[in-house]
Amino acid sequence: MRMPGTNRALLAAAALLLALGGCQQRETGAVTVTVIGDDPKLVDPATGPLDPPEAVLLENAAQGLVRFDALGDIEPGLAERWNVSDDGLSYIFRLQPGEWPSGRKISAFDVARIIRRQLADASRNPLKDTFGAVAQVVAMTDRVLAIELRAPRPHLLQLLAQPEFALVRNGQGSGPFAIDPPSDAAGLMLIRDLPAAGEAAEPAEERVRLAGASADRAVKLFQQGASELVLGGGFANLGVAIGAQLPRGSLRFDPVAGLFGLVPARRSGPAADKAVRALLDEALDRAALVAALAVPNLEARASILQAGLDGGIIPATPGWTGLPLAERRPGLLQRARSLFVREEGASPPTIRVALPEGPGSTILLARLQADWGPLGVTVELAGKGKPADFRLIDAVAPSVSPAWFLRSFRCGETPVCSEEIDELLDAARLAPVAAQRSALLAEAERRMREDVLFIPIAAPVRWSLVGRGIPGFAENRFARHPLTGLRNPLESGR
Repeated sequence: MRMPGTNRALLAAAALLLALGGCQQRETGAVTVTVIGDDPKLVDPATGPLDPPEAVLLENAAQGLVRFDALGDIEPGLAERWNVSDDGLSYIFRLQPGEWPSGRKISAFDVARIIRRQLADASRNPLKDTFGAVAQVVAMTDRVLAIELRAPRPHLLQLLAQPEFALVRNGQGSGPFAIDPPSDAAGLMLIRDLPAAGEAAEPAEERVRLAGASADRAVKLFQQGASELVLGGGFANLGVAIGAQLPRGSLRFDPVAGLFGLVPARRSGPAADKAVRALLDEALDRAALVAALAVPNLEARASILQAGLDGGIIPATPGWTGLPLAERRPGLLQRARSLFVREEGASPPTIRVALPEGPGSTILLARLQADWGPLGVTVELAGKGKPADFRLIDAVAPSVSPAWFLRSFRCGETPVCSEEIDELLDAARLAPVAAQRSALLAEAERRMREDVLFIPIAAPVRWSLVGRGIPGFAENRFARHPLTGLRNPLESGR
């Protein structure tokens, strides 16, 4: 049973006071969660990329057909169960009964229409391209939905669990949390009805106070005990957390896969020259940069793909990775002289890099200057009136598919590309046999590294701050953290 609005507002205010009073008191009230960024809004994913607060709100108040649990595994969302055909070309979902917050019955026809909108040509959903093998999305009955594929996609459920495929209808989602009407307290109150523990027990509620804040503010709130969980940390703002006095074990890192490196930002300038890109790629001291970031278990990487993805593809690394940088350096300097000193008295090239604000970017820029400066290159930040030669890609892979990594550099996504490589990617998309698909993707990565379409550095960095009263939190490879069950310890063996 829902409580009257006045009583609920009083409870929300009481929960906020408890949050300021210490861990022992907080454990009985609403969980206070801060996401780095602006205040969260429930947006339509078809309108464009999501910032961290929007993503957290979507996955908790507008679930997709399926959703991630705390460990990053798939669990039911709006669909209560599903079946996959033996050939992997058909996914059949049965929806749980329910209503939208407006009172309208949730139907498979509504859900199919929402998913088709996300995949439409006009959609700006950043994961739209990952659904290129989808042939059709159709409602079979009022509660049964089918997604038909042109080629098998064993990772389809991971994509459907992403907040980019949250189901939003007329600005509303189906849960698992409901957004409480605004109150005087800061942030949104999310409320989830829980079943009664017994016949005589009253129905219970799970409550989360969700707000956005800058990295500095979020860390301070956590230090003060006013926030029990901070989400949305990345490479650029990691230094804010590392420089703060935090309880032991509260800084947690997700073991994510994805892309973290530099991609050419325009068709002209130094980065448009393959020979220059190859020189800069080889001269970068990745190990020193990773050491400076001080992220546990983060490894330097010279390949686009990571190990452990679908298809068992061995990532393609350049031949020079077998030699220490110190041994390669004399040859690098010689190549630099032939590239850059073409006329007596010619000015050295300036390479500008677009980076987000934050201490992590300061570390990265200093590393680029240290490694590329001896080659006769000036490295500086791109700014107003100074177009970037490279921009940073910092993105977590939405599934274990290697195709997402490689299709991030197809023509239309990046200004420096190869139409021949795009043909390999398109052939892989429709390959009916998994081994054939893997072979095509492996060849595409090899050619991308030869053309230096991307300068990989490492996996992305994603961090959170977790209080002692949040035993239901777990790190996972997708850095997706549901707000359900945060007070409850994870089941043993999981």
